[in-house]
Amino acid sequence: MVTGFKKKISVLVVIHNEEKRLGSCLDTLRFADELVIVLDKCTDRSREIASKYTEHLIEGEWDLEGDRRNLGIDSCSGPWVLEVDADERIPEELAVEIRETVNTSEADRHDISVDNYVGNRLVRYGWGASFGRGAHTALFRKGTKVWGSERVHPKLRFDGVKGDLLKNRIEHDVAENISSLIRKLDTYSSAHAADLRDKGDIGSFGHNLRRIFSRFYKCYFLRKGYREGAWGFLIALFAGLYPILSYLKAKLEDQ
Repeated sequence: MVTGFKKKISVLVVIHNEEKRLGSCLDTLRFADELVIVLDKCTDRSREIASKYTEHLIEGEWDLEGDRRNLGIDSCSGPWVLEVDADERIPEELAVEIRETVNTSEADRHDISVDNYVGNRLVRYGWGASFGRGAHTALFRKGTKVWGSERVHPKLRFDGVKGDLLKNRIEHDVAENISSLIRKLDTYSSAHAADLRDKGDIGSFGHNLRRIFSRFYKCYFLRKGYREGAWGFLIALFAGLYPILSYLKAKLEDQ
């Protein structure tokens, strides 16, 4: 781990059965002063791989994503925390920028843009509306970011001042192919349906039907998905289908 900087950086990685991608992710995190890995219900070689990079392992079983992520943040000892997923990589240029940022920033958090890949294809435009993300608040001072209690896409609460968007980008392997994207849409919508049932308000058919078009418009036009050709259309379509699929699962499927 790199030392000698004015402020300490803790990197948090929260995983569930990520043996195929974990090593390539952790190889890009050697710039940090501390690496904390939360292993949630892992039954593959994830623990074996993680233990080669850090002794700071937290193992357990959590039903809610926010619970395991909040525990991981609380377990970090550095004043700055960088949250990274196992399907993400931090290029060297971004690592340098992160170190410089924590040494000089007067803000409490910074968004980092994401380069999303489907297989080997970079798909930069069109992400959003609960299906993928073009940027997120990955770098923050400890105590300024709290995850919500939803099963999928938990809401976030922030304190303090938001700083500038970092210039360099995270590399994110979203999926291997279109079939993987379809499976992800199925998994996300099932988890969101459970959240809707828990809240006791699944919404209405008409409202969620309209969201097909509003979310498609947001991703394809406002987020410039059209620049990606057929890939942008596909992402916008999935973003539009996500709410109505979640609603129909919550209404029609057995709990």
